[in-house]
Amino acid sequence: MTIETAAQRVTTAATGTSTDADYFRLDDDLSPEEISVRNKVRAFAQERVLPVINDYWERAEFPWELVPALAGLKVAGTTIQGHGCPGLSRKAAGMVAREIARADGSINTFFGVHSNLCMGAINMLGSEEQKDRWLPAMARLEKTGAFALTEPEHGSDSVALETSARLEGASWVLNGHKRWIGNGHAADIVVVFARNVADGKVNAFVVEKEENGEYPAGYRPEVITGKVGKRAINQADILLTDLRVPAGNRLTACHSFKDVSRVLQATRGGAAWEAVGHAMAAFEIAADYASKRTQFGKVIGGYQLVQARLANMLSELTAMQLLCNRMAELADRGQLTNAQASMVKMATAQKGKWICNEARDLLAGNGLLLENHVARHMTDMEVVSTYEGTDSIQALLVGRDITGISAFN
Repeated sequence: MTIETAAQRVTTAATGTSTDADYFRLDDDLSPEEISVRNKVRAFAQERVLPVINDYWERAEFPWELVPALAGLKVAGTTIQGHGCPGLSRKAAGMVAREIARADGSINTFFGVHSNLCMGAINMLGSEEQKDRWLPAMARLEKTGAFALTEPEHGSDSVALETSARLEGASWVLNGHKRWIGNGHAADIVVVFARNVADGKVNAFVVEKEENGEYPAGYRPEVITGKVGKRAINQADILLTDLRVPAGNRLTACHSFKDVSRVLQATRGGAAWEAVGHAMAAFEIAADYASKRTQFGKVIGGYQLVQARLANMLSELTAMQLLCNRMAELADRGQLTNAQASMVKMATAQKGKWICNEARDLLAGNGLLLENHVARHMTDMEVVSTYEGTDSIQALLVGRDITGISAFN
C-alpha cells in the first residue's frame, strides 16, 4: 500500500467520520468485545465530543453535558472486576483511552482521572467494604472522582510528599497543599495521599462531598488558570487545613509509597494509549490535508518532502501501536514490569509529540486554527509527556532496571 492510498482511505477525525490509521492491521486481532468497546467509544468521541470541544477548549470549561453519554458507554472502571465495573481486558481499556484521545485529550483526562486513578486506587488499596461503598456509583458516573498526589514542590519526586495526616479520635486530620489535581475542584470523591505523622508512611484517604454538595471544612480548591494545553479539563490547587476525614475513609491497603506506585504503574499504560490516540488523529489530519491542499499547481501530497514526512509519521505511529499492544498482552498475563511500563510511556510520549508537531507544521498556518484540531492535539501531547512521569523520570526508571543502579539518590 502506498502512502497515497493510505491517505485516500483516511478521513480525518476532525470531520467526525470513521478513521483508520492502523497500518499494520493490529485491530484485526481484537476480540469481539474489544471491537465493540472500540466502536462505541469511537462513535461517542466523533459524534458527541468533536462537534463541541473546540468551543469548550477555547473557554477553558469542561463539557459537563457529555457526562451522561459517557456514562452510557458503561466503561468506567475499565479493567476492574465486580462492584458494577465492566472488567475489560487491557486492550479494551486501551481502546477507550485511544478513541477518546483521538477526539480530545481533556475528556480523556477527565475519564482517566476518574476511572483509572481514583477508581483504580480505591480498587487496589481499599477494603471490600470500601469498594462496595464507592465504586458502583462511580462506575455509573453518578459520582465523579479525583486523585490528589502531586504537590507544588513535589511532582516528579512525589515520593517526598509533605501533606500530613494524624489520627485524632475517630478522624484523621489532614494538612497540606496539593496542585495540578484534575477535577479536584468538582469531584464528589477525592483520593488524597498524605504522610502519617505517627510512622512517616504514606497513606490514602477518601474525601467526600457532603450531602449539600459542598466540600467539608478545610478542603479549599481553586481552579488553575492560564493553561495552554488540555484547557477543557480543569486542574485544581487545593489547600488542606485541618481537614477532618472519618477513620473509615482511610484506604486500608495503602501502607507506604510502594502501594501508590502500584496504582501509578497500572495507570501509566493509559497515558501511552492516549498518546497513540493523539498521534493517530494528528497523522490522519495531516494525511487528509496533504491529499487536498494545492500549492504550485498540484496537491502537496504529491511532493517528495511531504510524502517522506507522512511515511515517517506513520512509521513512528505504528511503533507506538505495537508497543501498546505488547504492553497490554503482558499486563493481561501479569508479566508487565514497572520498567517496561515506563519504557512504553516514555517512547509513546516522545513519538506522539513529534508526530503532532510534524502534523501542525505540515498544515502550516492552517495548523494553528482550532477548527483543524491538530493544534489541540499538539498541546495536549505536551501535557501527556509531563504527567504520569516525565520522559526523564521514565528514562531513569528504565536505566535503573538496565544497570541496577538508582540515579535518583
